[in-house]
Amino acid sequence: MKQRLSMRKQFPEGVKLMGELDGLIKGSGIDPRHIELIKIRASQINGCAYCMNSHTKDALQLGEDPHRLYVLSGWREARDWFSEEEQTILQLTEEITLISRQGLSEAVYEKGLALFGEARLAFLIMAIVSINAWNRVGVALSMHPIK
Repeated sequence: MKQRLSMRKQFPEGVKLMGELDGLIKGSGIDPRHIELIKIRASQINGCAYCMNSHTKDALQLGEDPHRLYVLSGWREARDWFSEEEQTILQLTEEITLISRQGLSEAVYEKGLALFGEARLAFLIMAIVSINAWNRVGVALSMHPIK
């Protein structure tokens, strides 16, 4: 495939603002490994190999167990490997990433609210929205979103 446009060159302000959003999410107090699980799972669903690779490396550097990453796409079959919070984060990630299917179900929303409270749930939702935006840029531009 031929080289596509450079988002960083053509819309640097947008890339900068998305980076700032990621910085706010990073500073939210959410466990960084949970943020990486969100990024990897959404990227798996969206088929963004660039992000899958990048965030898997990041998760490993944070001390994530490689075995959990091996089974992440099948986490429902490996529930014992993921805490209740992590399962809820993965459910939120899948429903928001696949928003056109059913939206965010009331059951998953309420479970997230009960486990995380409004403020933390807001940051989790924004983390999911952010990686979905990056995935769309990456896939649209042949997996090279910011060069």
